[in-house]
Amino acid sequence: MGSTSAQHTNEGLGRRDVIKRSAAIGLITVPTMGFLASCASSDSGTDKKVEKGKTSAQNPLGVNETAPLDFVLFDGGFGTEYAKDSVALFEKAYPKAKVKFSSTQKIQSELSPRFNGGTPPDLIDNSGAEQMDMGVLVGKKQLTDLTPLLDAPSIDDPAKKVRDTLRPGIVEMGQYDGEPVWIMNYAYTVYGVWYSQTALDNLDAEYPQDWDAMLALCAKAKKKGIAGWTYAGKYPYYIPFSLYPFIGKIGGREVLDAIDNLEPNAWKNPAVKSAFEAYYELFKKGYILKGTPGIDHIQSQTAWTEGKALFIPNGSWVENEAAKTTPKDFQMKVAAPSSLDSSDKLPFGTIWAGGGEPFIVPAKAPNPQGGMEQLRVMLSEAASKNFTTKVKSLSAYNGGTDGLTLSTAMQSGVDALKLAGDNVLNPRLQDWYVALQKEKIGTGVLGELMAGRITPAEAVKKAQGFADEAAKDTSIKHYKHQ
Repeated sequence: MGSTSAQHTNEGLGRRDVIKRSAAIGLITVPTMGFLASCASSDSGTDKKVEKGKTSAQNPLGVNETAPLDFVLFDGGFGTEYAKDSVALFEKAYPKAKVKFSSTQKIQSELSPRFNGGTPPDLIDNSGAEQMDMGVLVGKKQLTDLTPLLDAPSIDDPAKKVRDTLRPGIVEMGQYDGEPVWIMNYAYTVYGVWYSQTALDNLDAEYPQDWDAMLALCAKAKKKGIAGWTYAGKYPYYIPFSLYPFIGKIGGREVLDAIDNLEPNAWKNPAVKSAFEAYYELFKKGYILKGTPGIDHIQSQTAWTEGKALFIPNGSWVENEAAKTTPKDFQMKVAAPSSLDSSDKLPFGTIWAGGGEPFIVPAKAPNPQGGMEQLRVMLSEAASKNFTTKVKSLSAYNGGTDGLTLSTAMQSGVDALKLAGDNVLNPRLQDWYVALQKEKIGTGVLGELMAGRITPAEAVKKAQGFADEAAKDTSIKHYKHQ
């Protein structure tokens, strides 16, 4: 998931727009999708490529050192400064190349005509409320395979390929069918259970590493008039940010893969039922903040930062989004889901993390090598550190935080990733099947479950029914883990 919004403001990020973009697939309105599908299938335009340059150790992608580069960035919550700084690095390496850098909040309406005319830019940050639909672009073969970028030597260590410098899941999130990588997600989000270290200290408590300890802490907080949990009740598709890795921890990543693949009876796996029962227990014991089913993401976060609840399922954008209401001594942190018990297949620390802010190089870009080289520059340690410093987000580069003073929220994300090691999960349901994830599973199942309107058994049945409907729907493209 990216960390930008349709409106570039200083008041936090519009998360519904962010979730629409999700990790790798954009969600846009039906009329827009139809228009994009039309333009993406066009064969018009000159499709003129600049002559490729000579490859060398300093120029592994064969960039034409005098060819212009056209770079269009989405101007959202991340702003434009980090990208301009990376352009300056590109221009330093290729001083004869003229870079045309521009930014907009209207990616689809401004760039679809260019795709239609066969004259797209060389590099696009395809983000925001007007994000072009990735599935359509991939399906219509309108994107350049970024494998040459991934196999090129990294800026900082030529002995390492770019792909070997990336955080877990980044490469996979750019893939749809098979090996080609169509998207480079530049930002990196850590999802999980967010809390205030100060609030736990006031209760003389530590973050609970198993569910019995979680329930005991919620009971202790309740006696002090503090709820255990809250969440975005109006948008309950936030619940999976902690629930899905909880399911994966209990039953193994293969359970989440089966769910993503829309396999028969995937939701009937015992790990799903156990996770549903655990979360339902929060409702039954009265550990969820009263009124939560009726509040939105901002209201739930505000209640949380005001100390009315200990825990909230969310992503690392929450630090910026909740900044206006967060006390200075809050000590915001994120942790992986608690274990259910000792029989869990994966260890404590198993977490969900993945990329956002998707960059693409159009297939008809005049200078695709230049577009990929600009991304290679952005994936250097210097550019990554600059990004993290300026926008308070980790990048896809696996590092770039040494020597930086990080907030407690960012530091906890770094620590959580270190603890997770190889146990980083990356569920794809939310970007492969947006409507299924948000409207049906999120709202129709999890929202009802957490509000106590259906039982765990009923939730399993409904989720499986929705998944089966999607699997049989021939109007949508189906994806599977490779």
